[in-house]
Amino acid sequence: MTIKKFMMVNRKAPYGTVYALESLEVVLIAAAFEQDVSLAFLDDGVYQLKKGHQTKGVEMKAFEKTYGALEDYDVTKLYVDQESLAGRGLTADDLCVPVEIMSRADLGKRMEEQDVLLSF
Repeated sequence: MTIKKFMMVNRKAPYGTVYALESLEVVLIAAAFEQDVSLAFLDDGVYQLKKGHQTKGVEMKAFEKTYGALEDYDVTKLYVDQESLAGRGLTADDLCVPVEIMSRADLGKRMEEQDVLLSF
């Protein structure tokens, strides 16, 4: 089997659209087929990793705990854009899982290394 490098690029807030949830589903599918999977979080996508999602008002089930289960699927490469995080007043301590925080330039270089790049 050929292993490909997949990166899901998450740019949208966690609720209000299906993008964040769809990204997680694609990650789990790719991981199930033993592909090299990573996730990048930029712009409002950093809110997907924020601790303490409150979804009562949007009538959606919170899925932040799913990020904690990614390690069980050997998905451990989670990258966060430093500028996006700082621009939203967040730090690594505000996030629900360990991530690698990197500059936008370094994140761009990491994206260039991928075989498949999917934006959500």
